Parts: sequence; structure tokens; C-alpha cells
Amino acid sequence: MAPSLDRQGYWGRPTSTLDWCEENYVVSFYIAEFWNTVSNLIMILPPLWGAVQTYHHGLEFRYICSFLGLAAVGVGSWCFHMTLLYEMQLLDELPMIYSTCVFVYCVYECFKRENSVGWFPIVLLLIFSVTVTAVYLQWKEPVFHQVMYGALVACLVARSVFVVTWVYPWLRPLCYTSLCVFLLGFLLWNIDNIFCDSLRASRQTLPPGVGVVTQFHAWWHIFTGLGSYLHILLSLQIRSTYLKCRPKIKFVCGIWPTLHIEPQKTG
Repeated sequence: MAPSLDRQGYWGRPTSTLDWCEENYVVSFYIAEFWNTVSNLIMILPPLWGAVQTYHHGLEFRYICSFLGLAAVGVGSWCFHMTLLYEMQLLDELPMIYSTCVFVYCVYECFKRENSVGWFPIVLLLIFSVTVTAVYLQWKEPVFHQVMYGALVACLVARSVFVVTWVYPWLRPLCYTSLCVFLLGFLLWNIDNIFCDSLRASRQTLPPGVGVVTQFHAWWHIFTGLGSYLHILLSLQIRSTYLKCRPKIKFVCGIWPTLHIEPQKTG
């Protein structure tokens, strides 16, 4: 993105291979892209709570890793957008690959016996992660990372749609909600990239409170964070249903979805 309107701030000149459409150091001298930074809270706080709840219910460790992986992406993205340093960019982008590999493992291993370990998919996904990391460290091309991430997401979507189509059709609303929310974020990400010059120009004339709404990369964080969180809930519900744990979606304060595992009836 052309940084002609950007200012200098605490972290100095950006060294990352990407500089997004939000003007740098406009809101805070210490945060390069303020809205792109704080929007990551949705990928940090709810997943941490989800990991605690998953541990509390005694569910499999892989789902704790899923929530913590999403939180790691949020932390990495926070650091990246706050500093626009190349090292922090890697802290954002590489965990996207690793956490999605965990998601893929969970949804492809959902019909195995409890606490089983599928070594073949683990090795396959580990080889994929190491290869992507090695290539990306040498070939600093963001499109390569985006294509590899997109391939993982495609595998995730294909498996999820298969399960809710042929095995648990009553989970279609959760599956398609997760997918649609994620795709909405992806749409806004593309609009932010393609129409950046127009968006920046519009922010010069709009009131500050209205201009914030045009920070579409921040909306990408919000919608993809929510979509990813909903996918983990879907994966958990598929697995819990298969293990006959009687899962149920409940809403905290009537707003935020969480998975509640009802105790087994006895007698």
C-alpha cells in the first residue's frame, strides 16, 4: 500500500513486506495501525476463555490447542499491526498456518475413538508447516503465504461441509454461519486492498467516527476471528456428539456463543 499519508512513530520505519490501508500512527504515536491492532482483541480474549472452558469440561487437548492457536494468531497480528516490523509480520502469518493445521486435524479426526492420536495426519501437517515456513523465510512473497493459507482453509471447508451434509445435518446452521462470516471478512479484506486509495481519500472528508467504519482490514480481523471461533465450536460439537457428550451451544449475556457439555444422565 502507498504510505504517502503515513506518519513516523515509535517503532520507526516499517520493515514488513506489507503495509495495510490504515494510515500509520494517526491515532497513537505508539501504535502504527491502531484499528487494525485493537480489532485483534476478538481473536485473543474469547479463544482464551474457550480454552479455559474446554479444559474445565475435560475435553481433548487438541481443542485447547485450537483455541490457543487462534489466540496466538491474534497476539501475533496485534504485534504486527502495532509495529509493522518484519519479525512481527512472521509472528502473525506463520501462526495462521500452524493454527489452521490444528483445525484441519481436529475436523478430519472427529470420528476416531476418544483420545486417539492420528499420527499420519500429524506428520503430514507437520511436513506441510515446516515446508511453508522454510520456503516463506527464503522467499518473502506474501502471495505464497496467502495461497498456502487458502489451501488449508479450503480443506477445512470441504471437510466441514461434508460432515454437516451427510452425518450431522442439524449442524448446518452453525457451519454455514461460520463460513459466511469468514467469507464476509475475506470480502472486506479484498475491498480494503483494491480500493485503498479511495478509502484513504474518503477518510479525509468523513468525520473521524464515521471514517473508522471504513477500516475494512480491522473488520477482516473481527469477522474472520468470529468465523474461526465458530468453526472451533462446530468442530467441538461434531466431536462431542460423536463421543455422546451431549453438547449444547449457550450464549454468554445472550450474545457470545460458547459450548456447554451437559453431564451424562445416570440411572
